[in-house]
Amino acid sequence: MDMRQHEHTQSGPHEPHGHQGQGHEDHGHEDHGHQGHGHQEHHGGATSWSMAAQATLHCLTGCAIGEIVGMAIGTALAWHNVPTMILAIVLAFVFGYSLTMRGVLRAGLDVRSALRVALAADTVSITIMELADNATIVVFPGAMDATLSDVLFWLSLALSFMVAFLVTTPVNKWMIGRGKGHAVVHQYH
Repeated sequence: MDMRQHEHTQSGPHEPHGHQGQGHEDHGHEDHGHQGHGHQEHHGGATSWSMAAQATLHCLTGCAIGEIVGMAIGTALAWHNVPTMILAIVLAFVFGYSLTMRGVLRAGLDVRSALRVALAADTVSITIMELADNATIVVFPGAMDATLSDVLFWLSLALSFMVAFLVTTPVNKWMIGRGKGHAVVHQYH
């Protein structure tokens, strides 16, 4: 908490002096990492939905890489559906966490701290995303039996990622608004 206050104190002199006491600029010294006290509502839905969409796309990128790699490995090894899906889910978490850790490590955190931030930032988001997209693939007719060379495989995968995005974005919006989930990472950007 003291660190955030220190950061905001340092950033204060850089704000334009003619805008103090007016609308949005009036919040220059508030704790932006702790948005659960009406702060988010003041900025309006567009900003918060944008942040949620960006956080979801970030997680979706890692999940997509992991799932495609997992499915490619499972298919190449002629595994059945269940072990292939398990590998794809595990790799979705690995790649999802790795993308977050990469950015946090560049900000100067050690590996252990970066892992803690990634776990706090992405676990709920990736879990919901994986539940949504895997459920979509399971109920999509023929998708479980499609191979990487089938158009049906890629269509069902694209649909599953769209469903995962649509289901996870409101969850990320809610979590970011309470200073949780991907909000944990924002202080390192």
